[in-house]
Amino acid sequence: MITIKTKEEIEKLREGGQILAFVLDELKKMVAPGVEIMALDQKAEELIAQAGGVPSFKGYKGYPNAICASLNQEVVHCPPAPRTLKEGDILSLDCGVKYKEMFTDSAITVPVGKISPEVEKLIKVTKECLDRAINISKPGATIGDVGAIIQKHAEENGFSVVKSLVGHGVGHAVHEDPRIPNYSEAGTGEVMKEGMVFAYEPMVNVGGSQVDFLPDGWRVKTKDDSLSAHFEHTVLITKNGCNIITKLNS
Repeated sequence: MITIKTKEEIEKLREGGQILAFVLDELKKMVAPGVEIMALDQKAEELIAQAGGVPSFKGYKGYPNAICASLNQEVVHCPPAPRTLKEGDILSLDCGVKYKEMFTDSAITVPVGKISPEVEKLIKVTKECLDRAINISKPGATIGDVGAIIQKHAEENGFSVVKSLVGHGVGHAVHEDPRIPNYSEAGTGEVMKEGMVFAYEPMVNVGGSQVDFLPDGWRVKTKDDSLSAHFEHTVLITKNGCNIITKLNS
């Protein structure tokens, strides 16, 4: 069942979303050749605690860290490890915050130093997939509309979308109904209503759409070892369209 959030719950989500947006913005500033990935995790946990929140990923189904830090061919769900970033890497940072008992979720993909034009295009197109999904979301639109527009934009640019992982509802828990695939047919699926809150998260690969789930039970990588990018926002369906909960207010 898809829950409709109350005004009070939405206000808490907005507050938590600003914490999360600030954290990811600070981590993005830290990304550079020579940086240890574990330092990003430690910084995220520190910043969330200072803001009065809780890192919602840590302890979720036994997950050990505050962030997921997925590098290059890794798609999602990678626990930070004692690895050092190198020039030309791309790093996907996924983080969740629990604040006043409400949950938000967001992700970004960040270049490490100079990257190739093809990889710049991958990051740009993945972010555009998220933006396009947000722009068409409003009461009366469907979950299928989101998947359809993400898939169309990725494939028109020569990339593929991951089909075995999905976006989701969010708010009262880390994951809620509905499942939100990054591929679908427009006009299908649940109909959006004012007060629904979703986490859209296109995962886009340079190569094929297939992925491998690694033996540690967390890490997911592209099957063909091609590069992958990931962007995510927590969004609220409003009477006038869609509002981004995890966008940093200027």
